[in-house]
Amino acid sequence: MIKPDKDDALRMAVGAAVLLLVFLVVYHFSQEQDPAEQLAFKASRVDLVSRMRLGLSTASEAEKSAVLAITDRDSQTFAEQARAATAEVEQERLELGELLKQGGTQGEKDLFDKFSELFIEVQRIDSELLDLAVKNTNLKAYNLAFGPATAAIDDMNAALSRLIASYAGSPGERRVMPLAYGAEIGVLRLQALIPPHIAEESDQKMDELEALMSREDKQIRKNLDELAALPKLKRNVDLAAAVSGYDRFSKIKIELLALSRENTNVRSLSISLNQKRKAMLLCQEALNEIQQAILDEPIAGVTYGRPAKPR
Repeated sequence: MIKPDKDDALRMAVGAAVLLLVFLVVYHFSQEQDPAEQLAFKASRVDLVSRMRLGLSTASEAEKSAVLAITDRDSQTFAEQARAATAEVEQERLELGELLKQGGTQGEKDLFDKFSELFIEVQRIDSELLDLAVKNTNLKAYNLAFGPATAAIDDMNAALSRLIASYAGSPGERRVMPLAYGAEIGVLRLQALIPPHIAEESDQKMDELEALMSREDKQIRKNLDELAALPKLKRNVDLAAAVSGYDRFSKIKIELLALSRENTNVRSLSISLNQKRKAMLLCQEALNEIQQAILDEPIAGVTYGRPAKPR
């Protein structure tokens, strides 16, 4: 067997290297996408991000409408719209993730992961916020306060006014009037404490307001009981109507304060204006970064993205 000398071996090695280089160059150009394809791939991702940004805005507007709606039906309708818009953004997020796996840069993938974490937090906040918004307990408490509760107090005060009028100028006037007026004034003071309780966010301040209500209630009951103890008023129709009106008010007050304690409107509004707003801004910022990163991808012969700086 004839063995190649050193020169032949060197020529063979150089030839092999040249062939390998040619192969790699041909393979590289065969794998490289056409600029039009690259542009279309870029446009598809940019479009997805734009739709996600719009979807987030749509969901946010529906969420705020659910929080501010004044009926259960409207709150529920807007909450469903918010959930549907958020679900659509989630679907688009998954689609974008698949596209970035196919051809996104590592920077784009990192930004996508950042957005995904932020979006999970938005979904968590929305779940709590919308569940609260549709209950409308504060609005229901207001409706009771200015509806049935006020009607019961009006009935009570009207009965006490008739009682006072019937004893005007009589020997018993000096005993009846202070007690009747005391009950009237006390229930009005008690009634004035209810709206602040409904609007209050702090449990401690609600406790303080309820303590004041309890003090007023005891004095009102004392006045009514002392009136009932007067011999001439044992079977008085107007006094009975006044007591009945206050009993109705007291029962309504229990329900009203329980609704106020749930505080769903106050809590959902607070979450919307604070936690949700901050989380949404971070999400939109993250999507903007993803979009700009995609736009900044270079395509041979194509200027697409940030305007070139003038020389």
